[in-house]
Amino acid sequence: MTTWSIAGTLDVLPAAQHPGLMAEPVAKALAGITEPVGVAEIDPELADTAEFCAAYSSPLSASANCVVVAGKRSGEVRYAAAMILATTRADVNGVIRRRLDVRKASFAPMAEAVALTGMEYGGITPIGLPEEWPILVDRAVADSPELVVGSGIRGSKLLVTGALLTSLPGAEVIEGLANPV
Repeated sequence: MTTWSIAGTLDVLPAAQHPGLMAEPVAKALAGITEPVGVAEIDPELADTAEFCAAYSSPLSASANCVVVAGKRSGEVRYAAAMILATTRADVNGVIRRRLDVRKASFAPMAEAVALTGMEYGGITPIGLPEEWPILVDRAVADSPELVVGSGIRGSKLLVTGALLTSLPGAEVIEGLANPV
């Protein structure tokens, strides 16, 4: 079993053996991944990054957030997921807007993001997203040896590597995707 230095007080289990701790699309996507992935059950009330890190002694610098972004072009809505460190803010109307080739980009509405991903708001992760979506990965995320990310539900977290995230279908590593807060 992999030992995760960022786990803090979490009880980390092999994700492949605990599909019930993830949203269905996440568990299905992980079935084809051979790289070690950990999953840890958490209190759903503590799923938001700052509260999670404080409660479970996991470093904020090792948390990565998945934000769903939408923009329109010629009446067509284009979606993307952006993976950024929790200590940064996504450049939605600069880098992401240009990558989507839309006039204006913004965070997708919560109900829309939940319906399209099959995941809970606050737990959305790039693993198991719709295949046609680009997954934009900030260079700092890609280079991270260990990360805590969502599991598709608010009741657990996944422990992964940046390399795993960059190997997902549709993943693109982008310099300057996020800026320090």
